[in-house]
Amino acid sequence: QVQLVESGGGLVQPGGSLRLSCAASGSIFSINVMGWYRQAPGKERELVAAITSGGSTNYADSVKGRFTISRDNAKNTVDLQMNSLKPEDTAVYYCNAVLKTVYFKNYWGQGTQVTVSS
Repeated sequence: QVQLVESGGGLVQPGGSLRLSCAASGSIFSINVMGWYRQAPGKERELVAAITSGGSTNYADSVKGRFTISRDNAKNTVDLQMNSLKPEDTAVYYCNAVLKTVYFKNYWGQGTQVTVSS
């Protein structure tokens, strides 16, 4: 059974920083893409950032220059460093991984709350 476990959410003031971490565990053969999505109240879930096993990255326009995604392939972990946080970054952040046990499948973490407020 595969699990994605997130950590690092919390309350931060505007302009502050947070670092989210996600670790994938279980009978994993390989991981293709890992990423972070977020969902604010009343809005659809949206991609924040993603990274391939080769290190190619993709960011939402709204976070470019502020957020950095990184990955440790040996540990099956992905981190999201969030700087210059804004109130509009407030959301539940979900870790995502496209990984292979027997076949490739999309997996989600349970979500971690990020609140940016003074």
